Amino acid sequence: MKNFNVYIDFGSSKIRTVAFNKIEQNKFYITECKCLSSFKVNQLSLTHSENIIKKTILEIEKKTGEHLNDISLMVDSPDSLLINVSRSKNIEGKKLKKEEVEYLIQDTKQQIIKAYKDQHIVHILVTNYNVNGTNYSFIPLNISCNQLYIDIAFICFPKVFVNSLEKIFSKNNILVNQIIFSSYAKTLSYKKKIETSKKILFVDIGYEKTSIIFYNEENFAGFNILPIGGNHISKDISKILHVPLDKAEEIKLNFDKGEFKNTADLIKKIVFARIEEILELSLNYLPSQEKENDLNKIKLILTGEGSKILDTRFKESISFSNDIDLLEESTLDICESGLNLNKGLGNQEVTVIPKKLEKKGFFERLFHFFK
Repeated sequence: MKNFNVYIDFGSSKIRTVAFNKIEQNKFYITECKCLSSFKVNQLSLTHSENIIKKTILEIEKKTGEHLNDISLMVDSPDSLLINVSRSKNIEGKKLKKEEVEYLIQDTKQQIIKAYKDQHIVHILVTNYNVNGTNYSFIPLNISCNQLYIDIAFICFPKVFVNSLEKIFSKNNILVNQIIFSSYAKTLSYKKKIETSKKILFVDIGYEKTSIIFYNEENFAGFNILPIGGNHISKDISKILHVPLDKAEEIKLNFDKGEFKNTADLIKKIVFARIEEILELSLNYLPSQEKENDLNKIKLILTGEGSKILDTRFKESISFSNDIDLLEESTLDICESGLNLNKGLGNQEVTVIPKKLEKKGFFERLFHFFK
């Protein structure tokens, strides 16, 4: 039996890995490497990452003293797709049983698989249960039910993207045990650390994209992907200051220090103009019903590699009316969020048992979360 669970966060600018000891919770090993990759399906480029992945696997095996057979892979896709479906069933006044819910979810999943043949389902979430006209965030089992309605969200990645990732690990004889939507997993962990807020919008600024995930009353209420990230800020600086892109990246991260102090005010304007654009666009991607409400009541949480240019000193420089928090995250925080998801942190999640454990009965395998 293996002593470690390994989680790899495969970002478009960094690859982060944590091996968690299954018995000693405070024992873990971390590796981190810079690696530029393009995840867009029409520009998919993972060639450079193959050597980094191989090096990472060898390093983790050396640290843990174990041969690595499988991993949980955390990743974001700029081509992510959210499919929302509502289903209903007449229960005829009988007591509501979990099998009724399981059937609806499984039947809907099969329909999604048939209708979206080019998509891979990464997460299934039940966002609402309605029994006899009353909404619930949980399954209200064993109550008399006439009509059952459930709202189901399917988070999908393109199959070609998932297959390309699995192929890289397969070359190293590693099974990708499961794919985890990294930004989503992080928000589940991070919102537990935030003081109670009814509505939270997480803005995860990556290298070439920004993931937007919205929670209403603690419940997942939608996500979207913006095709703008931290690298766009570097491109802005490069264009305006007429410097190479790598120099622009250095300036972006150190604009208030040393040789860049003379142009600090100009660089701040460039940086914050783009950040404010990302925040404005993020609010525009909220569900339509939210736009009709007071947007100032929504708390914004900035995370991701692209948000690291900001800190509490510059928070007031952002011209934005919403309450904004900048959340620092480490490699451990990121990978631990994937581990927490598998421990049942997501109370809306229908957890599909990882590939290596698929030896159980049909419903027991698919609906392990409902035990």
